[in-house]
Amino acid sequence: MIQILDLKEQYKSIKNEVNKEIRRVVDSQNLVLGPDLESIEKEIASYCGVAYGVGAGSGTGALILSLMALGIKAGDEVITTPFTFFASAESVSLVGATPVFVDIDPKTYTIDPNLVEAKITKRTKAIIPVHLYGQCADMDGIVKIAKRYNLKIIEDCAQAIGAGYKGRKSGSMGNIGALSFYPSKNLGAYGDGGMIVTNDEKLAERVRIFRVHGSSERYVHSVIGTNSRLDNIQAAVLRVKLKYLDKWLNARREKAAYYNKNLKDLPIVLPYVPEYNVHTYHLYVIKPKADLARFMEFLTKNDIETRTYYPIPLHLQECYASLGYRRGDLKSSEDAARQTCVLPLYPELKKTDMEHVVSIIKQFFNSYR
Repeated sequence: MIQILDLKEQYKSIKNEVNKEIRRVVDSQNLVLGPDLESIEKEIASYCGVAYGVGAGSGTGALILSLMALGIKAGDEVITTPFTFFASAESVSLVGATPVFVDIDPKTYTIDPNLVEAKITKRTKAIIPVHLYGQCADMDGIVKIAKRYNLKIIEDCAQAIGAGYKGRKSGSMGNIGALSFYPSKNLGAYGDGGMIVTNDEKLAERVRIFRVHGSSERYVHSVIGTNSRLDNIQAAVLRVKLKYLDKWLNARREKAAYYNKNLKDLPIVLPYVPEYNVHTYHLYVIKPKADLARFMEFLTKNDIETRTYYPIPLHLQECYASLGYRRGDLKSSEDAARQTCVLPLYPELKKTDMEHVVSIIKQFFNSYR
């Protein structure tokens, strides 16, 4: 089976270097809030083009800490997209606020800035644009609206570290950015992990306090916080992997270019990348102009893994039924959920495997009626 992602192949390429660093940290027994964490915070911040990085326990934790640090609370509303992983809205609900869903641009699958303003109320306090699949949302329009209504921007960069927008990196355009280092991400830890990036020193300090139970001094708690810390073993792993990140992202783009070239004449909507964006292809998402279930079944029978991200938009999830959304309210998100799937793509994917994927897809359309 040709997998969507094979983490073992990447591990083999850096195994000795990573294992050496893990042993060093374990031998030191400096496991939480130590020098490796401080180093990776500075390195990630520099990579993202911002002044400060603050490690968190996960990407979800990074979103929650961002909302807490910005003072988002019960009674507030936060605008975001329904076509994303659940954590983008879940984090809003967990701080007591209400997610307000805005439909996506059907070409990029990211939140449509032209639809945001109509959803703003007196309770709106922030916008969470999600840089989905590895490319940035159209931030200029979002930034203009946020300034006009005095709203905060939390960039959900869970899938898009290294992505570019008009010369800027993801995470550098809002008040704060939230990163995920879940193992399957383009920069993945060997367990859960996340980080907040920002240019605001006071905001970074608030995040540091909230991540350790609201404490800046042992046993003294100025606010009610939580426990969300990136441990030093994960920090050490990420420090090794960060050195290779641009190389891996370039490999992803090369493989995406191969798919683009060899699938362009087929009845498939390929990933759309505005000229001002630099895509990292965390996922290579296509929209076959065919019955999606039949298409995916054909690939599976021919040893090619594929899946749908995300089959149920958030506004239609059972837990958000009380918000009153109905099927058809956010049509572009619903269409994307029903019509898209992903193809295998990762830096170590072999050329022969990609040739097989292309060949099988061509076979499907040659026989499709």
